[in-house]
Amino acid sequence: MRVGYITDDIYLAHDTGMGHPESKERLIAINKAISEMKEQLVFKAPIAVSEKILEQIHTPEHIQSVLEASEYGSSIDADTICSTDSYDAARYAVGAGVMALDAVKEGEFERAFCAVRPPGHHARPQQAMGFCLFNNIAIAARYAQSIGYKKVMIIDFDVHHGNGTQDAFFDDDSVFYFSSHQAFAYPGTGMEKEKGIGRGEGFTRNFLMMPDSGDDEVLDIYTNDLPVYVDQFDPDIVLVSAGYDLHESDPLAQLNVTTEGIRKIIRLILESKRGIPYLFFLEGGYDVNALGKNVKVTLEEMLIG
Repeated sequence: MRVGYITDDIYLAHDTGMGHPESKERLIAINKAISEMKEQLVFKAPIAVSEKILEQIHTPEHIQSVLEASEYGSSIDADTICSTDSYDAARYAVGAGVMALDAVKEGEFERAFCAVRPPGHHARPQQAMGFCLFNNIAIAARYAQSIGYKKVMIIDFDVHHGNGTQDAFFDDDSVFYFSSHQAFAYPGTGMEKEKGIGRGEGFTRNFLMMPDSGDDEVLDIYTNDLPVYVDQFDPDIVLVSAGYDLHESDPLAQLNVTTEGIRKIIRLILESKRGIPYLFFLEGGYDVNALGKNVKVTLEEMLIG
């Protein structure tokens, strides 16, 4: 199986400050961990997307607020920090998904991993939050539809609920949002009763897990629940918010899933429907050594046909 790996040093220039968990060390650790895999992957550089692409999800006011925060190197909130290079890094983070989708469409590879910063799944259409400036995966979903992938499924296994992604598609029946996350953790959204509204009703599914759930509970969701919704929705493409803060080592959460458990989650996702593209987008994961190992096992599974 041909797998693309999209990253760029611009992501290291997004400076969140001393002691911030979403640091450049995360990406450095990932690139070190996968260094032995370079011959197996197709490396691609991202592009910097235009405001027109960003506006497929975000309001002009939101885009301007991120630009201004970056120009002044200021904080959007206590968690969400901009430096002078953050706006450019965020446009390239979105551009990784656009580049990957174009390459998949042209037959360069069937699967891709976008190793990007800043992450995206908390960014709402009108608000940056939770370390996220623009919603990389949500914009990728809209771009995928513009090039022919009409039914897009987004699977989010980050320990925190992707409130921004859910908000973007809550009334939309062409994008199915499936999330597993720790109950009552940041940002406090993603209750089971949140299933969509209007024509989007039934196209959002949230699965909450209590702290210390471990491998068994999360694997039950991906073994028994995910295939049902994949079969019902029958997507043309699957995009994955790959957040590795569900791991047992993570300092910001308590789900205590092992690296082998993560490997099995990836395998179950990839087996949920054969013959369609899969694109993974880096979200959380804040123990840098574990993050490198967990991305490596993700890529190992992606390379299996």
